[in-house]
Amino acid sequence: MEQLTREEQYFYGFEAGKILKEIHKIPAPQGTEDWEISFNRKADYKIKMYLECPVKYENGQAFIDYINSHRHLLRGRPRTYQHGDYHIGNMMIGNDRKLYIIDFNRNDFGDPWEEFNRIVWCAETAPLFAAGMVNGYFDNNVPLAFWELLALYISSNTLSSVPWAIPFGDSTVQSMLHQGKEILRWYDNMTHPVPTWYKGVANQ
Repeated sequence: MEQLTREEQYFYGFEAGKILKEIHKIPAPQGTEDWEISFNRKADYKIKMYLECPVKYENGQAFIDYINSHRHLLRGRPRTYQHGDYHIGNMMIGNDRKLYIIDFNRNDFGDPWEEFNRIVWCAETAPLFAAGMVNGYFDNNVPLAFWELLALYISSNTLSSVPWAIPFGDSTVQSMLHQGKEILRWYDNMTHPVPTWYKGVANQ
């Protein structure tokens, strides 16, 4: 990604957003469990894992508080096909200069907006790519409701990252702690739903 110009980073992010929109046109099978029930169960489990974990984020409670005060946003959300691990690590630029998506082995069915919970990896590496992805998905008309719900999904994911990292050793734990600190900075301790990396790109 570093080899690309700023314009190319944004362009490929925009393409990634458009591709993701196509992926999400595949509906979930009939009879799939209601998303609100499903995700609340997942969030409760991740909160429990975090609270029982010996390693904590500085002000990790902000993630828990945000989840608990925004659970109502899960009500009535659709379920569609998901790639399951959608970020720049699972994308390639071919010799034809087109963007290709790989590694569908974590595919699932869920709220299409939850798919953006891995965008933190993109935002850390290339904020322009991340911003382009959001804008491409929404055709440059991003609703505030998306940001509010995405902050919930990122909070839930971040809580489980430290317990997940412990078996992989201290360097992985430190990496997750650093990422959690960055996320809290982007969201001003989860008090503003639009992250600073997006606002910074939008204002350029």
